[in-house]
Amino acid sequence: MTTAIDHLAFGSLTPELAALRQQVRDFADEVVRPRVARNDQAPADDFDWELVRRGHEMGLFRLVIPKEYGGLGHGVLGVAVALEELSAVCAGTALIFGATLLGQAPVLLSGDPRLQSRYLPLFNAADPVLACNAVTEDLAGCDLLIPENAVHAADVLSARKVGDGYVLNGRKRFITNGKVAHFASVYGNLVGSPGATGLTCFMVPLDTEGVTRGPVADKMGYRACLGTELVFTDVLVPADQVVGGEGNGMVVNIQQMNMARATVAAISTGIARGAFERAKEFAGERVQGGVPLYRHQFSARKLAEMSAKIDAARMLYLRAAHLADTELPAPAYEPAAAKLFADRIAIEVAEEAMSLMGARGYLREYGIEKFVRESFGARIYEGTPEVLALAVTEALYAEEDDDF
Repeated sequence: MTTAIDHLAFGSLTPELAALRQQVRDFADEVVRPRVARNDQAPADDFDWELVRRGHEMGLFRLVIPKEYGGLGHGVLGVAVALEELSAVCAGTALIFGATLLGQAPVLLSGDPRLQSRYLPLFNAADPVLACNAVTEDLAGCDLLIPENAVHAADVLSARKVGDGYVLNGRKRFITNGKVAHFASVYGNLVGSPGATGLTCFMVPLDTEGVTRGPVADKMGYRACLGTELVFTDVLVPADQVVGGEGNGMVVNIQQMNMARATVAAISTGIARGAFERAKEFAGERVQGGVPLYRHQFSARKLAEMSAKIDAARMLYLRAAHLADTELPAPAYEPAAAKLFADRIAIEVAEEAMSLMGARGYLREYGIEKFVRESFGARIYEGTPEVLALAVTEALYAEEDDDF
């Protein structure tokens, strides 16, 4: 029997994943592409519910959910393949669906049938249900991805044990989907624990009393998805909504990030591909010196290097996503390395594409400038290059320690 990794080794996908890729590519071309300019230039708090509804109807919110809960069972690998296709047209649209996966991840990782039976079937409803992940705060972001920094984290949302539940107080910032999500995975620190050493993950419906959604952030890119602040004021959460037990939030968060980094690498790969496709089309049509632009050596080298970088980024994220699906716990090295590389090539390829197109690349009507703006986004969320470098080197030296 041929396995997913056998196909990946030959640079292809299983028939099931190839069919998913084509389905999402058609959706991106036919449904997303006509709305890209409007959604990018709309007011910051505008949200395209019709686009989301169309994506929901084809199952984009159920990609990673197991079939026994009504999902499509494609795993992280399927999500990554889908997000590249969406991001090659609009990274902001991709992130709406990717951020929902992030909110689903703790439930999936929990292995708790009560949590899974409560939250996962919500995505089978007739109307779309979105989720979000509430980790980042004003003074605590990457701190919560580096265990040894946990003690130094400041002003982390607090969780106080009261009877059979917990009372949450604090703020979360820059929360993608926070304005439109139905529930959130929320990380709070147990009262009495220094910094974030008592970090605990809670599943919180966002219509719970005491939850307030702040204004939408006015971002330079990814404008199709909404980022906002979530404020928790004496929010009571039952004990059965804790994921993984008290004080295990750091473990849950790291596993969640290791899953997510493969999919973010796919988003960056898609951004690079979208910019490259515009430049490739232009270089095939633009004539200089009596021949198409791509026949000039200098242009040919730019195109060749862009294409090679995209292929390399894709292979890295495919490997990382496959391992996230097949290893428990999900590995740290491969997702971090995939994201570190893909985030950089997104910026490099978008810049080269703009350069190749000259003045046209600077005009909105040609679409490249949006890819340039969005190429910088993934360098911030799910781990900056500096945080990823720490994850990579920790894994490298852990291997050496094992040898001893």
